[in-house]
Amino acid sequence: MYNSPMQSDNRPQPFSYYLPAILILLALGGGGLYYTVNYLLPTVGPRWLLYFCLLLLGAGLFMPLTWFINRRFPSTPPAGPNVVIRQALWFGVFAPLLAWLQIGRVLTFPLGTILGAALVLIEFLIRMWERSRWKPDQAV
Repeated sequence: MYNSPMQSDNRPQPFSYYLPAILILLALGGGGLYYTVNYLLPTVGPRWLLYFCLLLLGAGLFMPLTWFINRRFPSTPPAGPNVVIRQALWFGVFAPLLAWLQIGRVLTFPLGTILGAALVLIEFLIRMWERSRWKPDQAV
């Protein structure tokens, strides 16, 4: 039987649907971050590995939050798994971006706020584009 991303009455998937992805992201991101910080020298390659592991860890930490927000504030069209994962990845991208700016001693509160607002605006525009393309099922 085909498992659609949405249930028959347009409710989002339960939390258990995302749990394997959350655990994998947390394990890879946290383990990689621990290994990178404790056992590697801060040269170019390990620094990019640090950013990548931080992205995985951030996405894994914020996926339950994005699931809860989309569950608490439903939208039209309903947010499917692609939306929840994409929004968690935006949080994941935001974390290494802030770390990269902080390592270069460039990060300020206004800059971080502007970058966060830009990512929220990008997601808002993507959701608006999805809404314009959505066609609800017509009952015949």
